[in-house]
Amino acid sequence: MITYRSTRGRAPELAFGDALLAGLASDGGLYVPTQIPELDPSLDAAMPYHELATTVMWPFVEGSIERDRFAAMVEDTYTVFSHPDVAPLFELGADEWLCDLSYGPTLAFKDFALQLLGRLLDHQLEQLDQRVTVIGATSGDTGSAAIHALANRDRIHVVILHPEGRVSDVQRRQMTTVDAPNVTNLAVQGTFDDCQDLVKAAFGDEDLRRRAALAAVNSINWARVMAQTAYYVSAALRVAPGRRVSFSVPTGNFGNVLSAWYAKRMGLPIEQLIVASNRNDVLTRVMETGSLTAEEVIPSLSPSMDIQISSNFERLLFEASGGDAAGVEDLLARFRSTGAARVDSAWMARIRSEFEGGRLDDDGTLVEMKRVYHEHGTLIDPHTAVGMAVGRELHRAGTPLIVMGTADPAKFADAVKEATGEVVPLPERAGNVMELPERFDVIPASLDAVRAYLPLQSDTDDGD
Repeated sequence: MITYRSTRGRAPELAFGDALLAGLASDGGLYVPTQIPELDPSLDAAMPYHELATTVMWPFVEGSIERDRFAAMVEDTYTVFSHPDVAPLFELGADEWLCDLSYGPTLAFKDFALQLLGRLLDHQLEQLDQRVTVIGATSGDTGSAAIHALANRDRIHVVILHPEGRVSDVQRRQMTTVDAPNVTNLAVQGTFDDCQDLVKAAFGDEDLRRRAALAAVNSINWARVMAQTAYYVSAALRVAPGRRVSFSVPTGNFGNVLSAWYAKRMGLPIEQLIVASNRNDVLTRVMETGSLTAEEVIPSLSPSMDIQISSNFERLLFEASGGDAAGVEDLLARFRSTGAARVDSAWMARIRSEFEGGRLDDDGTLVEMKRVYHEHGTLIDPHTAVGMAVGRELHRAGTPLIVMGTADPAKFADAVKEATGEVVPLPERAGNVMELPERFDVIPASLDAVRAYLPLQSDTDDGD
């Protein structure tokens, strides 16, 4: 049975079910598996997506849930997706493919993990007869996907923090129009990094963590990374079974492309992992310079990547260091205190052998959206455009390039219209979110302000 250890090295190892509920480790680190399983040789491109996903993920959960029960949850998860292939592939040219991950209920790739996470949490809480408060920060899509996955679940209260004025109207409304008694939306006066810091601060307050029974929904939760590995396996098997492929992934918090790297470690033949950044290019900068440097977050056309502190990069640092938890903690402490820290050269050599990064500004994003529309008749969102352009720039000939499409273009209709002149309506499955009343409160970037919205148990409450 695979267990999970913290990247900071001072928290106890946990089984999957316990790591699922814990989210962030008690020492402030992120959970990673103590061993990486090999891909099952029975995997086949012809398998229905839910069967493939079950097979890919099963070794990570074995021992915490029965195989039949897990398979049923995975199947139930992907029946709500509107495309029969779940993660369909579209050929855009010689050796260039788009894997469109926007067919979930909130029109973004976050649905792949969060729809499953909701079911996994429900199962674990039922087994333990417990309740939790799920708290999460969002730069746009995680919040809506989490809310739609967790709304009206009796054992879960969900509190989502988004940066005020820094998400698209559709992204905000997909969160704030959900009328469910267990959902709280908070607009934080700050950036996504401020929201993410508040979530980590809440977990770091041991009394608050205990009394609020906190659980995590961000990609700090290992289950998010685990669930996303499956669509990389699916895409590679369908495009080029038995051959090497390359992936270009638009990313801000590093969770999506990290999932591809774990799939590679499981045995998926991947030639290139291309990290595509927008103007907030902290990940590309570290690839180029070997230094983590935090700069001002500048709002962009691709707001889900408007990040300067990429949480999941900690997992890669831990793996690249050979498990040097103390070294990772020291590096991140220096980064937090000074805004800059140089990564060990040996660690960076390993990282650069696996990843390469590029960037695209807003002008380039509009140009790429227009190009794809005029050459292929396909509308893409700004995040996917970043992945497309950077992928074409860095792709080495000889392997198929698969660009991960992250959201439906209708979620960013203003950018689509500016780039192409086309007015793109929301799909029917999005409902009438633009007409429903919104429910959210605006708060300062303060843990005390967040605390006021968390349901707390008294010290004498047994918590059911």
